[in-house]
Amino acid sequence: MKKFLLSICCAFAVTSAFSQTTYGVRGGIGFASLSSSSGNLSVGSGSTTTFAVGLFADVKTSTNVSIQPGIYYAGKGGNYKSGGVEADFKTYYLQVPVNVVYHVPATFGGVYFGVGPYVAFGLNGKVKASDGTNFESMDVTFGSDGDFKRVDAGFNGIAGFEFKNGFLLGINYDLGLTDIGNDGTAEVSTKNRVFGISVGFKF
Repeated sequence: MKKFLLSICCAFAVTSAFSQTTYGVRGGIGFASLSSSSGNLSVGSGSTTTFAVGLFADVKTSTNVSIQPGIYYAGKGGNYKSGGVEADFKTYYLQVPVNVVYHVPATFGGVYFGVGPYVAFGLNGKVKASDGTNFESMDVTFGSDGDFKRVDAGFNGIAGFEFKNGFLLGINYDLGLTDIGNDGTAEVSTKNRVFGISVGFKF
């Protein structure tokens, strides 16, 4: 993890060498769910409301195209209801996306949309369960002996509006491609899904 964080710091430092590099902050709410599949059977959880916040760099490669790496504290998880029992999972990751973004100029500023891969490292989380009478809260753990695998990876898409004063309004979707389940078998695959709405500012 320390080597990874050092690599991210170096990547942001390198972008400062480009004259057309700008930086920004972005944060918002997310509606996260878990998708589980076994063979031809696929089941999705309900959604849980979470959040994400972080920093990004926007490196112009041409008039309309830029490369946009970022680093975020990002929430994921899901909600399950069965037989009068509800369990709500909230997991939090250090997530690093690298998007290729296309910018369309407009009178108010511009429209942007992009796509790219991401990798995320599980940090912490909580699961809260209730049967309507009793309530229990437990920590979620990551790693070989934890509730979930440490690493999540996939693709994410972004789109939104960028105003002339630097204000950003956008949406995003994370499509997890790796099995984060830690049940010790390959029969069931569990993946993250997150739809988000964000605001931000580019300096």
